[in-house]
Amino acid sequence: MTQSPPVLSAALQAELIGVAQDLADVARVETLRHFRTEGGLGADSKETARFDPVTVADRAAEAAMRDILAKRRPQDGIYGEEYGISQGRSGFSWVLDPIDGTRGYMSGTPTWGVLIALTQDLGTTLGAPVLGLIDQPYIGERFLGGFGRAETSGPLGLRPLRARPPRALSDAILYTTFPEVGTPAEGAAFARLSAQAKLTRYGTDCYAYALIAAGQIDLVVEAGLQPYDVQAPIAVIEAAGGIVTNWQGGPAHMGGQVLAAANRAVHAAAMAVLNG
Repeated sequence: MTQSPPVLSAALQAELIGVAQDLADVARVETLRHFRTEGGLGADSKETARFDPVTVADRAAEAAMRDILAKRRPQDGIYGEEYGISQGRSGFSWVLDPIDGTRGYMSGTPTWGVLIALTQDLGTTLGAPVLGLIDQPYIGERFLGGFGRAETSGPLGLRPLRARPPRALSDAILYTTFPEVGTPAEGAAFARLSAQAKLTRYGTDCYAYALIAAGQIDLVVEAGLQPYDVQAPIAVIEAAGGIVTNWQGGPAHMGGQVLAAANRAVHAAAMAVLNG
């Protein structure tokens, strides 16, 4: 029988939210330092078979966040995209993606974001997120979910996050980052779903997940993700009343296939098509 993580005190919850906000603040500084620079920003590729970019900004932002955690929460673990896993001893781990959407970042589009999540570990296993934050530094929008809070701050002020109520799949707005979703079989399943949705859009990376939480769209479907790609969006969307699973309805916090939905009705309809 799986043991549930302990309930956290209000004081500890407030402390952890404060740390997450500070991590996002310092990542804003580092990412904006290199964004839309004259002549564009170069990148290295993590892979040889395809272009999987990483920039000096990715590395600087994660390093800055790790510096804060070393001072404020040295007992916590860290699971970062750029600098890997640091084991902790507190039962908490911070899951960091310093720039989700590096291709968009390099291109000057304002749809990339900083992803920060906190998990309560279950033994040596990375747990599901209890707190998540999606930050878009250039626009100045921040989406926070967890510990009973679901809110966004930015140009329109501080507002609650609330996902859309149920609607027919034929009225749904569907997003994914790439038209070529995952494997050929996964791509074919996505094409079936896209054919039934009202509108399909591409290329906004983590910002699409924020749009679910903000009540603007209905579905995000992706494949081949890592924990740092999805942990923060899961926490934000679930706090706003949505649901995030894999394509079969199981846990998605370790990545792989992801089906994020504004509500259980549209989630069930989309899952039936994906598995049809």
